[in-house]
Amino acid sequence: MNNGSKKQEMFSKMQERKSEVKIVRKIVAIVTIAFVLILGIVGLLGYNYVKSALKPIDPDATKTIAVEVPIGSSLGSISTLLEKEGIIKDSRVFKYYAKFKNESKFQAGDYDLTQAMTFDELIESLKTGKVYRKPVFTMTIPEGLTLEQIGNIVEKKTPYTEKEFMDLVTSDTFVQQMKANYPELVTDAVLADNIRYDLEGYLFPATYSYFEEKPSLESIVDEMVGAMDKIVKNYSDVLAEKKMSVHQLLTFASLLEEEATAQTDRETIASVFYNRMDQGMPLQTDPTVLYALGSHKDRVLYEDLEVDNVYNTYKNKGLPPGPIAGAGKTSIEASLNPSKTDYLFFLADKEGVNHFSKTYDEHLQKVEKYLRKSE
Repeated sequence: MNNGSKKQEMFSKMQERKSEVKIVRKIVAIVTIAFVLILGIVGLLGYNYVKSALKPIDPDATKTIAVEVPIGSSLGSISTLLEKEGIIKDSRVFKYYAKFKNESKFQAGDYDLTQAMTFDELIESLKTGKVYRKPVFTMTIPEGLTLEQIGNIVEKKTPYTEKEFMDLVTSDTFVQQMKANYPELVTDAVLADNIRYDLEGYLFPATYSYFEEKPSLESIVDEMVGAMDKIVKNYSDVLAEKKMSVHQLLTFASLLEEEATAQTDRETIASVFYNRMDQGMPLQTDPTVLYALGSHKDRVLYEDLEVDNVYNTYKNKGLPPGPIAGAGKTSIEASLNPSKTDYLFFLADKEGVNHFSKTYDEHLQKVEKYLRKSE
């Protein structure tokens, strides 16, 4: 083989090697690009998944889910429990989020959580032992309000009118639904012909939080009735012992709520009412007259006491047909635990201080002392 042939052969081999190198480089480049793309796709999918897992499952959810966190539960077990109950999407994401926030000391207990809660709200709830969510708005229903007065507050705080509220709470269909939802609270007693409003006194006075701009009117009222149901259930044994129905309790407590000015007065006034009923005397409480009249007055006149109405406890002995307002927990408890007294009369002076008497003569003396002399 001459030198020219050798050179040609070497040149050919070099060309082959260059071609192989180019192919290898292309393969490496393709593999590298593919790998980067795969990493990018995996990373993007992972990022989107984590981003999704960090958000509430259903921001509009209002239904509560009961979750029991056992004593001694670790962050991992709590995370798994939350995922199992459908509160969060991924337990690992919640666990690492809590670790990143340096949060791990959670309290055992029973929680009513929702799928609308954020991780921060869940963490705050588990730390404090109380369910925490930032509401869109709140609505406070004070003690001692009638359904019509509650409707006025609903109109001011929600998109619904007082008429829409009253139409709902006086609807036979809705009342039947409340009976089905809360059979121990809302009984056939509310259906008596002489009751003005079936659900009067059955909406618990409290501050309610709402986590959507326009909750349904049905859910608003249902929550208030449900709150009263929870309160009353605490006293089922006492009611059974006293042979007192829930309707009687709420009726009695509503009178107390309208008459009392302080906690100690509630228990003493309760004793006056019970003493009067035991002796067959009419209760003669002014708020029932005002309820019978259907209007508020700063002062009840003698002529008002003669109004012919089943709610007028000056004309009718015993309790009125049903509650005249929504009673709070203090009045409910005072109704079940009255003071032991011999009082049969009481009056409130111009400063709202109550004065109690055992006899009518003693009562008249206090009327002269605290009311007439100050006029």
